[in-house]
Amino acid sequence: MNIGLEKVYSYHHRKERGWGFLVLGEERGKFLRDNIGKNKNVLDIGCRDGALTKAYREGNNVLGFDIDNDALEEAKKNLGINIKHADINDDWGLDKESFDVVVAAEVIEHIYYPVFVLEKIYEVLKPGGKLVGSVPHAFSLQNRVKLFFAKKTGTTLSDPTHINHFSKKEFEGLLKKKFDEVRFQPIISNKFKLLAMVFPFLFAHTILFSTVKK
Repeated sequence: MNIGLEKVYSYHHRKERGWGFLVLGEERGKFLRDNIGKNKNVLDIGCRDGALTKAYREGNNVLGFDIDNDALEEAKKNLGINIKHADINDDWGLDKESFDVVVAAEVIEHIYYPVFVLEKIYEVLKPGGKLVGSVPHAFSLQNRVKLFFAKKTGTTLSDPTHINHFSKKEFEGLLKKKFDEVRFQPIISNKFKLLAMVFPFLFAHTILFSTVKK
């Protein structure tokens, strides 16, 4: 276990975010519920205190997975889910092909080498299993304009725990190395919805995704 990394996320979850912190919870929660369904064995990597997990916990067997043990205990106390305290970059200690769905919601941008973690996800998914989740769209037009003027506030660069920053095209290529049926859905702020009718992902704040194990 990387104790230093756990301390970083423990501070981040408590001091910077706080319990129950959630961005676009309604949109992301609905997408996850629709794509997970019911009666599934679900692995929720980077679940924190379960603020988003509660959107699809009912009717499913969920295992919460996170490096922050205190946050995991909150998820267990509030949602009654099973938990596993581990570093996502390390050995997961989980059986192969044991989950119907893996959820990675606002997680992959926090990982040093996403391709290695996607391999781990692939291993624990059953044949035909699904990987679903979301990533911030780092290269939206609004982010590009802010960064052009050397302003990172309100962009993905403003979060110091974001290690990777994805465009839709780059992220799609990453997923297709291991997964089929890659589907994306943008989350767009109301003020950009008219402009986004022509170029939806150019104005997307967040990219929702759903894939199937090859």
